[in-house]
Amino acid sequence: MTIRVVVAEDQSAVRAGLVLILRSAPDIEVVGEAGDGEEAVRLARELRPDLVLMDVSMPRLDGVSATALVVAENLADVLVLTTFDLDEYVFGALRAGAAGFLLKNTDARDLLEAVRTVARGEGLIAPAVTRRLIAEFAGTAPARRAKATDPAVLDALTRREREVLGCLGAGLSNAEIAARLSMAEATVKTHVSRLLGKLELRSRVQAAVLAQELGVRRPQ
Repeated sequence: MTIRVVVAEDQSAVRAGLVLILRSAPDIEVVGEAGDGEEAVRLARELRPDLVLMDVSMPRLDGVSATALVVAENLADVLVLTTFDLDEYVFGALRAGAAGFLLKNTDARDLLEAVRTVARGEGLIAPAVTRRLIAEFAGTAPARRAKATDPAVLDALTRREREVLGCLGAGLSNAEIAARLSMAEATVKTHVSRLLGKLELRSRVQAAVLAQELGVRRPQ
């Protein structure tokens, strides 16, 4: 299956480099390019891509606001490009429902794999980076959170869904969760989808943060 991508990056040279890399893959098609957030949202509405590769800092409409609109309208998954300064842009994109985060200095191979990972429905990109983000968001930056999360939200989950949530909090991929919990990868995807729905979350990254906030640990 071909993955249809819109690239949103205001620096033309950087955007051209990203497009060149993406077009080198036979399973990825760049269907649109945007130089600002408003154009990114317009193209997402018009083209309905599988994924928007979104820079967080852009003119007219920043990447966080653009991400929020794309996700709220279920137009596409959003993979955010960031320098990873762990500033409010990154946390804002997380709250907006970004499916993952990618460093701008990522090499070509990892960029392509990140796009494929999100397209498979796995939003946790580069586990080491994600774990650092989760730790910063959930552990050392309480002021950034709007309010404390009520542990009672977990009551709606089955035991298995809690186990999967704990694995998400540890930054595990679907394949890693399947191996740890001795279940099929397709079953893991089903559990992830259901727990996101029950918890009213937009992405696996949000689920991972919630697991950290509430102390939900992966099974040993």
